This record gives sequence, C-alpha cells and structure tokens, in this order.
Amino acid sequence: MASVSQKLEAKEQELKILHEVAKDISDNLDLSELLNRIVDTVMDFVKADSCLVYLYDEDRSELVLSASSDPKIKSLGSISLRLGEGLTGWAAKEKQPVVLTKEAYRDKRFKAFTSLKEDRYEAFLSIPILSKNKIIGVMNLQNKKEYVYPETQIKLLFTIGRYLGSAIQNAITYDEVVKKAKQLDLLSEVSRTIVSDHYIKEILQLIVTMTAKVMDSKICSVMLLDEKKEELVIAATQSLSNAYVNKPNLKVGQSISGRVVLEKKPINVLDVTSEPGYMFPDVAKKEGFVSLLSVPMMIKDQVVGVINSYTRQEHVFTKEEIDILQAVANQAAVAIENTNLSHEILAAKEALESRKLVERAKGILMRELGLNEDEAYRKIHKKSMDTRKTMKEVAEAIILAFDIQKRT
Repeated sequence: MASVSQKLEAKEQELKILHEVAKDISDNLDLSELLNRIVDTVMDFVKADSCLVYLYDEDRSELVLSASSDPKIKSLGSISLRLGEGLTGWAAKEKQPVVLTKEAYRDKRFKAFTSLKEDRYEAFLSIPILSKNKIIGVMNLQNKKEYVYPETQIKLLFTIGRYLGSAIQNAITYDEVVKKAKQLDLLSEVSRTIVSDHYIKEILQLIVTMTAKVMDSKICSVMLLDEKKEELVIAATQSLSNAYVNKPNLKVGQSISGRVVLEKKPINVLDVTSEPGYMFPDVAKKEGFVSLLSVPMMIKDQVVGVINSYTRQEHVFTKEEIDILQAVANQAAVAIENTNLSHEILAAKEALESRKLVERAKGILMRELGLNEDEAYRKIHKKSMDTRKTMKEVAEAIILAFDIQKRT
C-alpha cells in the first residue's frame, strides 16, 4: 500500500506533467512541433519504450501516424488505420483506452506494421485523443517488457488526451485557415499573371513556381500537348533537375500524365516508383519525389496539357488539394487560349493587310501593263516563287516602284 509521501509524490508528478503539457499547448506551436513536444513530455514522465501519436484525417476517414518518440521512424504520414482497425483503431472507434500488460501482439485486434516492429513490444496502452467527445487521434505507449500500467497513469494520460485534443483541433483549424489563405492568394496571383503582358512561357513559369510553393511540391511542372505528334512536352518547371527536365516526351496515353490526357480527369499516385506504367521510376528515385498529382489543363472539352505536382514523401492528396490544382490548371489553360487567340487575331490582321496590298499591286499591274486580274495575280505569284519572298513583300515592292515612278 502506497504511503502518504508516495501519494504526494505521485500527485506532484501528475501536476508537473500537466503543467508541462499546458505550457506546450500555450506556446502557439505549429501542429507538428506541438505533437513532438507532447511526445517528449510524456516520455520524460511515463515509463515507456515508445510513444506514437496518430491523428484522425476526416477526409480519408483514417488515423495517420503523425508523431513518434523514435526519430529513426520514416513512416510518418504514410502509415494509416481505419476506425476499428488494430488496437489503435479500436481505441479511436470506441473512444476508450486499450490496456494490455503482456503479449499485446497476441490480441485479436492487433495489427502489425513492418516499419514499426510493434510485435517487439509486450505491453501496450492506447489512449483516445478527444475534443468535445469527437475523436481527434490516438496516443500509444509501448513497453518491450511486461508492464502493468497504473490506473492513475491511465487516467492522467486520458486527461492529457482531452487537453491535447482541443489544442490539436485549434491547430488544425488554424492550419486550414492559413492553407486556405495561401490557396486563395495563389489563385489571385495566377489570375493577375494570366492577364499580364508576359509571354506565355513566362506566365507558365510563374504559375509552376507559385504552385510548387503553395502545394509544397518537390517538383511542379506544366506539360503542353503537341497535337501533331500526340506528345506531352515540358513547357515549364521550377525544378533545376537536368534528369527531370531532359526526360523524353510522353506519348498520349503513356505513363500517368499521358493517361490524364486520355481520361480528361485528375489522377493521383501514392508512390510513382512502384506504380505500374509509370515511365521514369529511376528519375523519381534519384531526384527523391514520391507521390504525384496530375491534372488536365482544359479549354472547353479539349485537353491542352497537364500540371504535375510531386511530393518528397508519400502523400494522399485531399479533395481540396485536387480542386486547387485543377483551378490553377484551368486558369493556365485560359492563358494559353488567350495567347492562341491573340496569335489568330494577329495572323488574321496580317492576312487582311497582305490581301489589301496584293489587290492594290494587281490594280497597278492591270493599269500599267494591260493585264487582266488573273494575269496580274499570276505575275505576282511567280515573282514571289522566283525570289522566295512573300506575295506581300512582292506587292509592297510593286507599289513602292510605282510611287517612285509617279514622283519622277
């Protein structure tokens, strides 16, 4: 039976850890740093060999590994569980702690991950992280040897979970607001860019640079469709990688981007290095990009190219991220359409001017040489072919010669 001094010491310990947690929460840290601080604090005060924190992603309906006491773990963001799946998923679904003092790996709810090597641990404590009884995540403590978690410790961690739940919810909300603001700024900047006096290559370069920053892309690129060759060609990228920039053009239907052209809809891939049909896994491994989101650039129902966004680590693109990149792609397509229209208008204007000059030159030849209209036209055309000059240039020469002759 615990003595009075032992009980007082335990209470002091509880107050100290709660004070540390409260301090961490009040320091206005970003979400990742907050989770790491909490993990460190818990490991300092609780007897455990491992501490993991999973956060619940509502868009994916999954618990995603987001923090670990082991700095060597490289699975953050890539390991996930559905509600009810594994011990962690069960704790989240039932909103109750899971307490196993030995042979946790033999529990029928247990699910092992190779990268975490959880079957090395005997004891397991899983605490749901809640905010107003809403599941925010789960905190797991593990011990390599058999261990009986004290009831006071379980209650303390459950309390910490509730404090942490509110803080995480606030941090997520803040991150979402900041992210939304950045996305709106991106769309605003893209809108200003496409109506600027820049050339299309400069416009596309600005778009990929801004998009890479907002999407946190390792590589962002615009590939335009060459309709005659039925190939996608890199038109702009913020990457300085020669291996990426100089990779061969893609045929329509080839690799991920080529499929996007055919299917006219976004495609996202968790890991391009292991994706069947992806054309450049060696380049991906060398340059260190993993997940890919590729969206079509559409003008009405016509695909004119694609925008690709690659991440450094495995990443499941949310609907919001897909929508924002599609919006950027649509605006980039507008810039291309405007440029094409400008070229068409300029070409039409030049054709009209050429026609007027040729008509005037024909009139001069008809009057001066007594030719009919067809003969005058053939004479101008033959001169154009013989001298390898345009009919407009020949017509201008005829008009100039006639004007000089008139003045002398």
